[in-house]
Amino acid sequence: MNEIVKKLDFNKIPIIDLKNLRNGKNKFNVAKELHDASKNLGFIYVKNHGIQVQTIENIRHDAFKFFRKDDNVKAEIKISNKHRGWLGYGQAKMDDGAKPDLKESFIWGFQDQNGTSLDDHPLRGKNLWPRSLPSLERNAMNFFNEADLLAKDLLKGFAIGLNLNENFFLKTSSKPLSRASLVYYPSQPESMGEDQYGVSSHTDFGVLTVLCQDEVGGLQVQDINGEWFYAPPIENTILVNVADLLSRWTDGEYKSTPHRVVNKSNKERLSLVLAFDPNPETMIDAKEVFGNNYKSKFKPISCGDYLIWRFGKAFSYRK
Repeated sequence: MNEIVKKLDFNKIPIIDLKNLRNGKNKFNVAKELHDASKNLGFIYVKNHGIQVQTIENIRHDAFKFFRKDDNVKAEIKISNKHRGWLGYGQAKMDDGAKPDLKESFIWGFQDQNGTSLDDHPLRGKNLWPRSLPSLERNAMNFFNEADLLAKDLLKGFAIGLNLNENFFLKTSSKPLSRASLVYYPSQPESMGEDQYGVSSHTDFGVLTVLCQDEVGGLQVQDINGEWFYAPPIENTILVNVADLLSRWTDGEYKSTPHRVVNKSNKERLSLVLAFDPNPETMIDAKEVFGNNYKSKFKPISCGDYLIWRFGKAFSYRK
């Protein structure tokens, strides 16, 4: 049976202008908008986000070059046990009861200007760059750094909206577990059936996700009634969403909402993603937000432990 997927309702996913948050002129009003949207579905289109058009164009150009290479070339940087490199088809499954996702990804994390990365955690290690595409490293790190700044601005806004110090969510982010991904979806043939997804229904694992869609679309978000609707690309905006750890940190006040991707466009689809997470030892505890006497629905857990658990379920190479 074909499922009905509705058109976007801007009452569910608003567009918020970040200009006055980023320049500090009226950050409290913007923070209230972010706060209200995060209590709804936790998905937000943002404009004046600070990621440059040229940055996006450069990394998209390299991404298509990479994904169109033969698998044996991409396999030279196959996924490491630190979750860096190329993840091929069939190696990710976001929903335990679903088919493996119809996508492939390239994943990297922070590195300094000398190309050095920390290698001190099961989800943090050396970045792997394809020798056949030397420009990818520069363009990927430009995207990572600009998306990282956007994520930090947003987390300041969320903190202000919760009447916390604006650096509350960033106080242990000197060595973050953040990672970025290029995610490539081939066009999905009808013969694969209605139960095949580019990414099956899931919530994002970490604190905050920054998503640059292309013009193809295919992202679907589930509302509180269990109905699905499209979240298409909107010119000059970036889509951001609350992820599981930020929802836990706010004891569910901020919503981490199920979403999925279906690409039946007869075109390739490419997404650029930054998953922002603080240092692995950061304790995710709602008492820090609401006070020591607060009774939370969730037990405190470290950022690193939660992510290791979720990655172990989702990625076949970790089993």
